[in-house]
Amino acid sequence: MTQADGLPPVTEPDPAASGGASAAEPAEKKVNWWAELRGLILMLLGVLAFHTLVAKPFYIPSASMVPNLLVGDRLVVSKYPYGWSWVSASFHLLPRSDWRMAPADPQYGDIVIAVPPNDATDYIKRVVALPGDRIAVINGQIFLNGDLVPQEVVPPVRIPVDSQMCDEGAARPAPCLRAFEPYRVREATGAEFYEPPTLRETLPNGATYLIIDHRTDNPYDNFPETQVPDGHVFLMGDNRDHSADSRAPAAPFGNGLGGPVRLADIGGRAEFITFSLDGTAGWNPLSWIGALRGERAWNTLRPAKAELGTE
Repeated sequence: MTQADGLPPVTEPDPAASGGASAAEPAEKKVNWWAELRGLILMLLGVLAFHTLVAKPFYIPSASMVPNLLVGDRLVVSKYPYGWSWVSASFHLLPRSDWRMAPADPQYGDIVIAVPPNDATDYIKRVVALPGDRIAVINGQIFLNGDLVPQEVVPPVRIPVDSQMCDEGAARPAPCLRAFEPYRVREATGAEFYEPPTLRETLPNGATYLIIDHRTDNPYDNFPETQVPDGHVFLMGDNRDHSADSRAPAAPFGNGLGGPVRLADIGGRAEFITFSLDGTAGWNPLSWIGALRGERAWNTLRPAKAELGTE
């Protein structure tokens, strides 16, 4: 202790009084790995539940729905419009069965996701016949319950030529639209397009959409009249000459849907395109900028409705 000039005494700190240690440092906080893992599991379960019950993204890998869907389109499929079944579960985790919850029937013209009877692959096709309908295909034209489904010749669609390759994992991948080579055109600017023969088809409820039917030798242009059983629908692709659908046999005899498809095997309805990349996109995200088909983003996939005449 010291004292000077009448000031109060100043007490020096005594290291011994504190045991010779400075202020205690906070203990290192330990990571609760179980809590972190539990949070991750809950997040994954939430995503799985959303994909199963509400909606999921979908990628178009083939040209069977040209001109309305192009290879490289990314879209949203809603899972609830027709109720839920074994196929609703993401990654098809549930065993194949015929049960359905909150069942509802599709409408003419809906674009749906379907699973063939002997495979777990998702197909995307259009509903052209409902339960109880009689359907036949004669020279490429649909007859429903004995009545011709109208087809109107319209100006050819213009599909940009890009370097898309279908079946990229195959030993010999092929251009997706190689069958349209006879319809390739070049503008003065150098831009190239396919302009295949195009028709507008209109179903009994007024659902109307474009289709392409350019071959005269397609074996599936003729399909004998079949009655769609209860709880089934008949599906066809919009690119009629290049679609394995309800007209084509299923595995092991073909790669189609093998006739009418059970509603329990319908996994949802296509709603809208989120974005689309052409065939120039690679693994580098920077390549996606130039490959983006900006005009396709947010396009609805619900069919337009035509005004139906009255008698």
